[in-house]
Amino acid sequence: MQFKHPELLYALFLLLIPIIVHLFQLRKFKKVAFTNVAFLKEATLKTRKNSQIKKWLVLCTRLLLLASIIFAFAQPFTSKIDAINIKKETVIYLDNSFSMQAKGNKGELLKRAVQDIINNVPENENISLFTNDAVYKNTTIKAIKNDLLQLDYTANTLTIEAALLKSNTLLKNKTNSLNNIVFVSDFQYNTSDLTIKNDSLVNLHFVKLQPVNSNNISIDSTYISNISPTNIELTVQLKKNGEKIESVPVSLFNNDNLIAKTSVELNDKASTIFTLPTYNSIKGKIVIDDINLRFDNSLYFSISSESKINVLSINENDDSFLKRIYNTVEFNYTSTSTNQLNYNLIDNQHIIILNELSSIPNALISTIKAFTNQGGSLIIIPSTGITKSSYDALLLNYNTSFNNLIETKKQITNINYSHPLYSKDVFEKQVSNFQYPKVNSFYNVSSSGASAVLSYEDDKAFLYQNKNTFIFSTALNSDNSNFKNSPLIVPTFYNIAKSSFKIPQLYYTIGEENRFDVDTQLQQDDILSLVNNYINIIPKQQYFNNKVIINTSENPLLSGTYSIKNRTIDIANVSYNYNRNESRLVYNNLSNLKDISVSDSVTKIFDTIKSDSKINALWKWFVIFALALLIIEMLILKYFK
Repeated sequence: MQFKHPELLYALFLLLIPIIVHLFQLRKFKKVAFTNVAFLKEATLKTRKNSQIKKWLVLCTRLLLLASIIFAFAQPFTSKIDAINIKKETVIYLDNSFSMQAKGNKGELLKRAVQDIINNVPENENISLFTNDAVYKNTTIKAIKNDLLQLDYTANTLTIEAALLKSNTLLKNKTNSLNNIVFVSDFQYNTSDLTIKNDSLVNLHFVKLQPVNSNNISIDSTYISNISPTNIELTVQLKKNGEKIESVPVSLFNNDNLIAKTSVELNDKASTIFTLPTYNSIKGKIVIDDINLRFDNSLYFSISSESKINVLSINENDDSFLKRIYNTVEFNYTSTSTNQLNYNLIDNQHIIILNELSSIPNALISTIKAFTNQGGSLIIIPSTGITKSSYDALLLNYNTSFNNLIETKKQITNINYSHPLYSKDVFEKQVSNFQYPKVNSFYNVSSSGASAVLSYEDDKAFLYQNKNTFIFSTALNSDNSNFKNSPLIVPTFYNIAKSSFKIPQLYYTIGEENRFDVDTQLQQDDILSLVNNYINIIPKQQYFNNKVIINTSENPLLSGTYSIKNRTIDIANVSYNYNRNESRLVYNNLSNLKDISVSDSVTKIFDTIKSDSKINALWKWFVIFALALLIIEMLILKYFK
């Protein structure tokens, strides 16, 4: 038992006063003579005996009455904690990711959780609450009730570890308060088992919300599986959780127009193919009908017929291998010699290839320097007989120089598999036994700040990269090297060109770092924006002569196809979709967690928190006890003979 005003307990010393009065009787007795002494003696004995019992009873009741009054004014109470000296802090994490769209016994998990929080947290109690995309610090349920009722789902997700770290930052004073952290989530399984290091100063409570079933169908991805001069084959992949489904309708829209529809049998995974015209621009949307999670029932994509990479090759040797790599479907390839070069073409290019030039004119050196400074890409393939001074004048801009020509045969054996040219969709695994390409001669290269993409057997670089410039250390003609016949030739040149101008992909994933290029020229103070109906976003962008580089990460927040606009002019389209990780309705097992309160109900958890901090006031009982003692005293005085 604890007291709100314990200093009043000193008044208990006042109980000594009635005890002293009782023990030291101050009343004087007067002797009266009476004829029948024997009879008088007997009557006196009986009266004194009864009087002593009555006095002790009255003394006890008065002592208890006075003590009850003193205890009542001291306001006693019971609690599991020192409620007077410790303040209470509560932080609530409410998961509003897409997996919380799943249906529970009383509707969608998130909507039910919101109602339970509103109903169980006292309106005016100071709390902090945060979701995956919002923070309400030091507030009350009454203040944020409308925000909670309008809370929407988000593509942003927090791991349990990240949410716990964020919760701890919202606690003001751990050491002098009762700290409760409540997680309300479905605890969807990510990539590893859940491990929690709980703080001894914090009471951690997990509310695991369970859907009634884990069935779900999702559009997992789509990609172009084949391109011909007339058609594009678009493959759509579907995934499911739960039971086998005999038929799933899949619809394909261009804007709001239905252009194709099919159905697939879905066991675990399934795919279907749509055929589209090659030269049509499409603002596409693939749609399925599923009553469980809704966010993954549609997938947006966009195809632009005008998006091609401009490649200019300046040749003094055969460029037939470049013509085969840079096909007309994806590239605008232009071939010219040094003497016939139209310098006006350079500003419109995305990548320039110097194909075994013996000498580089000064005018071309200045133009290429300005071209690469403006974000253009450059490939340098030297000839076996270069004019060193002209190459030095160009390569000086890239901290590189060619030294003497070494006529020694070498094999190209080392591949930088982590390099962006080869790290994606080129090698399934590292190759150690293939027909290594070789060279008969090469230049000894001095370079600072350049990285090796391909290297010889002695680790000297065959292909260097310095930012957006790629430099070969040898000629690639058939007399000097068989690199043209190697499987490496296509991914190397193809991916260099692809990196020079990043055409917008079919779609991007919201929440990831995305970068693409827009082929346009802007006037001073012009700026590009992403527009979708009422949404207008100005993304991070960098302008060069022939393109604008756009980077997006946190925005946009909503899936859809956005128009890339320069004021009112539509330039291109780009599509964004939600991450499909939330489609997997697989959940963490919380039974192995220690020192954590786990429940399936928000109400139960908050009842536990209330009982831990509940104050049971007892002063009313002491007042009632005092009144009862007063009545008992009156009855003793009146009826006890």
